[in-house]
Amino acid sequence: MKGIVVRAPGGLERLELVEMPDPEAPGPGEIRVRLHASSLNYHDFGVVSGRMKTADNRIPMADGAGLVEAVGEGVDAFAPGDHVVSCFFPGWQDGPPTVGDFATVPGDGVDGYAREAVIRPATWFTRAPLGYSHAEAATLTTAGLTAWRALVVDGGLRAGDVVLVLGTGGVSVFALQIAKAMGATVIATSSSDAKLERLRELGVDHTLNYRQQPDWGSRARDWTGGRGVDHVVEVGGPGTLEQSITAVRVGGHISLIGVLTGRKGEVPTAALMARQARLQGLIVGNRRHQQDFVRALDATGLRPVIDRSFPLAQIADAFRHEESGRHFGKICLEF
Repeated sequence: MKGIVVRAPGGLERLELVEMPDPEAPGPGEIRVRLHASSLNYHDFGVVSGRMKTADNRIPMADGAGLVEAVGEGVDAFAPGDHVVSCFFPGWQDGPPTVGDFATVPGDGVDGYAREAVIRPATWFTRAPLGYSHAEAATLTTAGLTAWRALVVDGGLRAGDVVLVLGTGGVSVFALQIAKAMGATVIATSSSDAKLERLRELGVDHTLNYRQQPDWGSRARDWTGGRGVDHVVEVGGPGTLEQSITAVRVGGHISLIGVLTGRKGEVPTAALMARQARLQGLIVGNRRHQQDFVRALDATGLRPVIDRSFPLAQIADAFRHEESGRHFGKICLEF
């Protein structure tokens, strides 16, 4: 079978399509999955670019979706022909966070899903939403579940809440879709007027061009009548956090899920204290969260926004497209 490896020390030019041994029969508790899709995330880019160090010849990609081909002894959750999607933290099945690194994450600490087939424990997967393509299902593992946990699991999102999302990447677009599906009002930012128009087409109630309005935190707060937003899906990090704190209401919730503007920076602690807001860092979620998310998708009919798909052999071009920032929603690999 074909698969992708990234040669040390990393870099898009170090991604290589190779022949790999086809996995054989699954053992007890395992399933064999014929993979058909993955989707790109900022974390995956960190691995393949060499910014995040991992093993030589690592098979990248945390997200994987496909068909169950065979099940091992003792597996009753899946059957051949089932559509499944991978979990980001395979060992974190339920309950509060138990992991704080990427040692067990496919595509980083262990080999990932940029290959045509895999044998893994059945507990490393959940079923995919009904009627989803493999590419659509592959968007759930990282981006979709992060948005779900930020707003629903940790944020306790309710109808009538006001949600602020930053940018038009996979997590942000998922967050606005989840928020609208649950009856919330959404404010969104972008530097592109064309992307802001697309956001409005998705149901966003108010848009802000952060290049033209660098005080977008105050503008968002003003739009709520001075009250502030209930939730901020914060993907920027130190370069945007001050404005997010300005935007949030007293007692509101900021989900810190990204560091697109850098890993370190000043935190306006006095402003955060005055807001009495909850600033919570998070990394994706557990398998139970994903199962709940899939049920919600089945109930609402929400479908992910896919910007573009690439074949497996063009994985470097897919990451270059991500690096350009021209995309809106998710970028996928289909194979």
